[in-house]
Amino acid sequence: MAASNAPGNLANPSGAPEFTLSREFDAPRDKVFAAFTTLEALKKWWGPKGFQMVTATLDLRPGGMFHYCMRSPQGGDMWGRFVYREVVRPERLVFVNSFSDESGGITPNPWIPDWARETLNTVTFTEHAGKTTIHMRGAPINATEAQHKLFESGLEPMKKGFAGTFAQLDEYLAAGKTGSVS
Repeated sequence: MAASNAPGNLANPSGAPEFTLSREFDAPRDKVFAAFTTLEALKKWWGPKGFQMVTATLDLRPGGMFHYCMRSPQGGDMWGRFVYREVVRPERLVFVNSFSDESGGITPNPWIPDWARETLNTVTFTEHAGKTTIHMRGAPINATEAQHKLFESGLEPMKKGFAGTFAQLDEYLAAGKTGSVS
């Protein structure tokens, strides 16, 4: 599905398939947005189920970075990063995410080395009757045709992975630990 090049929309000039996912949370938009944009909140819920965030920094602004290290249940460390392109409180986040090294450089996916190194993501937040729906869109950028095809083959596994991540976000929001966006 192709997207427009309008600000805030995922530009996907290749027309390659995108990862899309919508999910409703039983919390107001400001709290869900804060969970995505507050370091202490991200440490509690972001990442694959069973992983623990061991270190992280957050510079939430266009050009800023969320850089983190997570430890797997088996004890291995995995680094990742988001480089923000847009931060529109409390409506939208646009960022490029990648696997990373300790210094913040881009590295290959540790499980699938031929995976595209960068994915452009757009997350929008809408509220209705005190509940928030997020809609995520993502596609590889600076990728080869083979990397786009590999990404397409991973769409269903990515949805399953995010189901676990968003279950953790549900638990976090239910615990009432998120602050309001200022």
